[in-house]
Amino acid sequence: MRFKFCILAILASLFCEAQYSFSGFINPEEGQNTVYLSIVEDYRKMSGVYSEQIIAKTTADASGFFEFKGNMLDTDNRIYRIHVDKCSDNQQDVNHFNGHCNDSEELLFIANNTDTINLPFSFGNQIFCKVESNNPKANAFLKIDSLKNEMRFAYNEVRTEANRKLNNKKWFSALQAYGEALNEPIAELYIYSYLSDRSSDLHSYYVEDLKENNYYTGLKQRLVNSYPNSTYTRQYINELSADRYMLDSSLTNNESKSNTLLYFILSASILLNGFLVFRHWKQKKSQTKNLKEKLSKQEQVVLEYILENKTNKDIAEALFLSVSTVKSHTNNIYKKLNVQSRDEAKSLFS
Repeated sequence: MRFKFCILAILASLFCEAQYSFSGFINPEEGQNTVYLSIVEDYRKMSGVYSEQIIAKTTADASGFFEFKGNMLDTDNRIYRIHVDKCSDNQQDVNHFNGHCNDSEELLFIANNTDTINLPFSFGNQIFCKVESNNPKANAFLKIDSLKNEMRFAYNEVRTEANRKLNNKKWFSALQAYGEALNEPIAELYIYSYLSDRSSDLHSYYVEDLKENNYYTGLKQRLVNSYPNSTYTRQYINELSADRYMLDSSLTNNESKSNTLLYFILSASILLNGFLVFRHWKQKKSQTKNLKEKLSKQEQVVLEYILENKTNKDIAEALFLSVSTVKSHTNNIYKKLNVQSRDEAKSLFS
C-alpha cells in the first residue's frame, strides 16, 4: 500500500504544474476596486505606473480581497508590481504617460512562478506595507525603501549644505553595502538605479566612485551568475559600458586641452553662453515668480515638494497633512498654473 501511494504521489507531481498566487487586500472605501499586476523588465522604470508593463488585472471583492494566480510567470525571480488607481481603462494611457499617476498605490516585489505572496492590511488599514511570502527575497524592496526613509530623516534633521554633503557620502556607501548584503542582485539594481540617476544629488558621487570602485564589476558578475539571460543583466552591462566610456572620454579630453587657440575659442564660447543663459535665467525667474504668486502660501510649499519629485505620501508626512489634503492642494496648483500633470508643472520651473 505504501509503495502504491508513493507511485501515485510521484505521478501526481509529474502532472502538476507550478502555480503562483499573489493575493491581498485593498481599501474598498477608496473606490479603487481594479488591481493590476505588472512585470518590470526595465529597472529604470521601477517607480511609477507604466501601461505597457501590465500583464493581468482583477477586481477586488466587497471586502477588498483580490488574487492573481496561474502558471504563466518566469521560473526565475523577476521584479513585479501590484498597483491600484482611480484611472479608468480609457484614461490610463494618458494618466500613466512616463509613469505618472496622481491617484496610485503600488508595491514592488520579487517573485517567480511558484511563489505565494500575501499583502495583508497593516496598521490603520494601510495597504501594500507588508509582504508575506515563501520567497525570502520578496520583501527586499520594502527593506530598501525603509532604509531610504531613514536617509531622508537624516537629511531633514539639519538642512545645511555641510550636512547634505556628509550625508551624501555616508548614505551612498551605506546603500551600496546594504544592497550587496541582501544577496539578491536584482534588488541591488533598485539601489544602483537610484544612486546612478542623473537627476539625483548622489550622481556626482557615482561618477567618482565608478573611477576606482570594483563594486560595479562585482555586481555585473553577480547578475551574470544569477540571471545570465535576463533583460536586467543586459541593461546593466550596456549602461555600465556607456558610463565608463563617457568617463574615459571625459578624462582623455581633459588631458588633451593644451592648445591655446582652442582654449581661447572655448573661453569665448563659455562667456557668450553664460551671458545668454543668465539673460534666459532672469527672464525665467521673473516668469516663475509671477506663476508662484498665483498660489497660496500652502500651495507654494506643496509645489516646492512636487518640484523635488516627492510623492503625495512624502509631502503629507513632511507637512503633517492627510494625503487627500495634499491631492486637493495639487489639483488647485494644476488649475492655477493651467497644467494637467506634475511633469507639465515641473517644466514651467525647470
